Amino acid sequence: MLIELNDLVPDPLPEKIVEASGIWGGELRIETRSKVLVSAQSGMGKSTLLHILYGLRQDYTGTAKVDGTCLRQFSTQEWERVRRERISLQFQDLRLFPNLSARENLLLLPQSNPAAPSLEEMAERLEMTPFLNQSLSTLSQGQRQRMALVRTLRKPFRFLMLDEPFSHLDETNQMSACSLIEEIVDRNQAGLLVSSLGSTPHLPFDQIIEL
Repeated sequence: MLIELNDLVPDPLPEKIVEASGIWGGELRIETRSKVLVSAQSGMGKSTLLHILYGLRQDYTGTAKVDGTCLRQFSTQEWERVRRERISLQFQDLRLFPNLSARENLLLLPQSNPAAPSLEEMAERLEMTPFLNQSLSTLSQGQRQRMALVRTLRKPFRFLMLDEPFSHLDETNQMSACSLIEEIVDRNQAGLLVSSLGSTPHLPFDQIIEL
């Protein structure tokens, strides 16, 4: 899954941010199966970039293409198919349901990624098994991040996007999460795009871009 950006600039975005960026206003190719880290401080547009690639925002100039097709040309039905089959995104705000248990949040989306281990195995590897039946509202932000990651990995994808997925994880939990991510991305023969506030996660990135 090849992503190409050419003169892409969100509207509005301060000119000083565009001038300092390694992405905005330039050219970028994210090759199939590559692992890319986008590193920047808050307010530089990390989430905006992922939302554009997920089809949630069209308030930009320039072009963004996937496999040679301009994203603006995708119909609503085509975006539904892309999100269901080709791109999986972990949102920065997680978008979980606090009134449900952790397990219920995961089961809202039936597992359809054959490359992913079972829900139970992923929860065990992320040390979340004791918390599966607890209400999400009782879990810490780090525990919620791990549950959101499991949900994201349960979807099929050719491209995985993670928006600051480790911001509330300690070193041990981050390493466990990275190991699981790398394993499933490689099994899927997929690409990976991770945003970060500046730290470099324990993943074999092919490219690190300062946004």
